[in-house]
Amino acid sequence: MISFFICLALLIGGYFTYGSLVDRTFGPDDRETPAVKINDGVDYMVLPQWKLFMIQLLNIAGLGPIFGALSGALWGPVVFLWITFGTIFAGAVHDYFSGMLSERNEGASISEISGIYLGGTMKNVMRVFSVVLLIMVGTVFAVGPAGLIQLLFSNGGSTGILTNKLFWLVLILVYYFIATFLSIDKIIGKIYPVFGICLIIMAVGVAVGIFTKGYVIPEIWNNFTNMHPQGTPIWSFMFITVACGAISGFHATQSPLMARCMKSEKQGHFVFYGAMVSEGIIALVWAAAGCAIYTGADLLAMGGGGSTTVYDVCSKTMGGVGIALAMLGVIACPITSGDTAFRSARLVLADWFHIEQKSIKGRLMLCIPVLGIGAILGVGNALGKIDYTIIWRYFSWTNQTLAMIVLWAASMYLFYEKKNYWITAVPATFMSAVSITYFMLGNECLGQFLNHKTADGAVVYNTAVAYPVGIIAAALFLGIFLYSIKKRDVKPQYETLGK
Repeated sequence: MISFFICLALLIGGYFTYGSLVDRTFGPDDRETPAVKINDGVDYMVLPQWKLFMIQLLNIAGLGPIFGALSGALWGPVVFLWITFGTIFAGAVHDYFSGMLSERNEGASISEISGIYLGGTMKNVMRVFSVVLLIMVGTVFAVGPAGLIQLLFSNGGSTGILTNKLFWLVLILVYYFIATFLSIDKIIGKIYPVFGICLIIMAVGVAVGIFTKGYVIPEIWNNFTNMHPQGTPIWSFMFITVACGAISGFHATQSPLMARCMKSEKQGHFVFYGAMVSEGIIALVWAAAGCAIYTGADLLAMGGGGSTTVYDVCSKTMGGVGIALAMLGVIACPITSGDTAFRSARLVLADWFHIEQKSIKGRLMLCIPVLGIGAILGVGNALGKIDYTIIWRYFSWTNQTLAMIVLWAASMYLFYEKKNYWITAVPATFMSAVSITYFMLGNECLGQFLNHKTADGAVVYNTAVAYPVGIIAAALFLGIFLYSIKKRDVKPQYETLGK
């Protein structure tokens, strides 16, 4: 329990200390922001700072810090360390720079930012990668809640259309279209702060319930070992599994939404770094709940950190109120991640093909195909015609790989600005090792060829190959970065939305 409070204090202190260092390194000033300069009344407009923070928190959080942290508890309280230090030195730094670099480049999407600092090839790769990822995320976050609502009505004794998954999917997709099409203050600006507050209340309620219901959070120093019931290695599975609770590349696709709505650059520390620290705190609470309430075997039997576990945790820590919050969380939070995923996909395409978004025609040109593809995939899944669950397994790895690329782009920016690029180069190197190692070990990646199973079905991971390859690859990426900056003595060609 003491180690939990130490990690909590470190996260809060990290915001005021290391977060301030990151902010000073970037150097926000009084220049005119995109929200003021462009202000198209749709995507670019000034929003109050508290709304910026709450929308950013729900954009990047949703169920990420809940599912990932609960699954991370399978490895025991050692997960507290990754959530704490990963948030302070990697995740919050990543979110800050993805937001502030977008702000400095007229609110450009992360694919355009990557192109500015890492070259045209990387820009095109990131364009395709981002759109595919965002549509996939948006579609999954429509199908999942539709299934949960259907189940809720079915278990409640309802019949007819209310128990039809396709009906609820269509309603969610209609909402997605409206939220993607309308100006950001019409729906997202109004409902996101409410659901963001619910997310925080749910985490506070769980934390209070842990202590008032007599649960004991295990100490890191008494359990500093791999406690996963299947013996799955900590490196790099835990780092990939926790994902949004420590660092997530998906956040880089969301930060430009708020970069287009800031009145001042000096809001970046609170909005971007602060929202990620808040997400880290939420993840720490849920990881603590997983470690305190369940054994690893119990948690695994419940499916890890899924909806069933969230429901059970809320029920045990908060009773009837917790059950209501759990249902709200597992239904509303995915939906609020899905709508901004489709909105981000629209903006990436707008930046890519230089399609203005102030007019109704410009938005319809992108909303219709983006939501159309999502509808085809979603309806196909609801009817049992399309199974993209295998593709979804790649999300955790591609998510962290995207974070790695963004950190390298930020490192190049800091080099060009003659600033301390090590604050991003070090976590970029670390995440390179994480991503490459997992690519070698994950059964959905090369692990299917390198790993083998024993007679009883247990997986034996080929760490003897994967670990050295991951370390060598990370060192190689760092070497390429250091070599490339020696060869560059001019600033990059800034390709902003204004051109």
